[in-house]
Amino acid sequence: MHVQEWLDTVPAGAVYAVVALVIGLESLGIPLPGEIILVSAALLSSQHAGVNPIVLGACASAGAVIGDSIGYAIGRKGGRPLLAWLGKKFPKHFGEGHIATAERSFEKWGMWAVFFGRFVALLRIFAGPLAGVLRMPYWKFLIANLLGGIIWAGGTTAVIYYVGLVAEDWLKRFSYLGLVVAALIGLTSMLVLKRKAKKATAHKEAAERETVPATE
Repeated sequence: MHVQEWLDTVPAGAVYAVVALVIGLESLGIPLPGEIILVSAALLSSQHAGVNPIVLGACASAGAVIGDSIGYAIGRKGGRPLLAWLGKKFPKHFGEGHIATAERSFEKWGMWAVFFGRFVALLRIFAGPLAGVLRMPYWKFLIANLLGGIIWAGGTTAVIYYVGLVAEDWLKRFSYLGLVVAALIGLTSMLVLKRKAKKATAHKEAAERETVPATE
C-alpha cells in the first residue's frame, strides 16, 4: 500500500521508468521487489487516468527482457566465482541451497526453467545469471526470456488492472447499496419511533381520561 501511495505522487513517466528499472535490476540478479512494484503500478493504472496500462505492461516487459539478458551476459562472463560472490553479498537469496535448487531446475527443465522462472520469485532473480553461468545457448535463453518476460509482465499488468476496475466498480455499487440500506434503516427507525410515540400518546390520553372522573 505504501508503494502504491508513493507511486501515486510521481508523474506517469516516472512510474513507467521506476517499474522498468526495478524489474530490470531484479532480473539482472539484484534482489528487489519487482513484482510488488508491478502489481502496485498496475493497480494504480486502474484508478489513475494518467497511467496507461498498455504502456506500463510494455515498460515492465522491456525491463524484464533487458534485465535478464544483461544478467545472462554477466553470468556467462563471471562464471561460478560470480555466484560465490553473490552468495557472500546476498546470503538470503544466493545461498548454496538456493543456488543448488535453481541449478537442479535448470538441469531438469532447460530453457523452460527460464520461462517458468519468471513466475517464481527465487528463479526470477537467478534465471539470467545462472543461465549464463551454465552456458545455455543464447538463442534458447532469448526465446524463453522473451516469452516469459512478456507473458509475466504483460499478463500481470492486465490481470491486476482489470481486477482493480472490477473492485472499484464493486465498491461503488456497494457504496450505493450501503446508502440505500442506510436510508431504509433510517426510514424504518423513524416509522417505528413514530408508531411507538403514537401508542405512548394514546396510552397517556387513556390514562388521563380514566383519572378525570376519579378526581371529580
